[in-house]
Amino acid sequence: MMSCSTMGGRARRGTARAVASVAALAALATGCREDAAPAWEYPELRATLTSLSRALDEGCGGESCADELDRLDALAERAFAEALDRRLLDDAYVGARNRVDRARHLRLAAAAQARSLRDPHYPPLERAQEAERLAYRQLLAALEKVRSAPPPGDGGETA
Repeated sequence: MMSCSTMGGRARRGTARAVASVAALAALATGCREDAAPAWEYPELRATLTSLSRALDEGCGGESCADELDRLDALAERAFAEALDRRLLDDAYVGARNRVDRARHLRLAAAAQARSLRDPHYPPLERAQEAERLAYRQLLAALEKVRSAPPPGDGGETA
């Protein structure tokens, strides 16, 4: 007859093997999925773009909108630096960045006009803020495209 201590030891070893097997299967399953990110997808840039996307989704309200748009610009500048370090910039990004710069300039001019009129709900300012947010969305899309495209010569492009 087996003692209780022998039975407990076998049960623990069996449980440990079962847990290890489940962990190995989970690792295999997640490593082979279609949505697993290739190494060239630049995780730092992805994190910055995720932050930019979240900030855009939060919306823009009232007098704090200028601060929120300035925060978007800081995130966009960080994404630019990361993309530049990896030589990922293309014409679509440059065009999107130019649209952001023009929209920002218009917003700052409209904000100055709103201050001089003492009208925090000045319609041209609200339109300019929305135009700047749209320009940031286009910039985000351009950066996401260059981030997720395979590097030249990686075999991911078709001739």
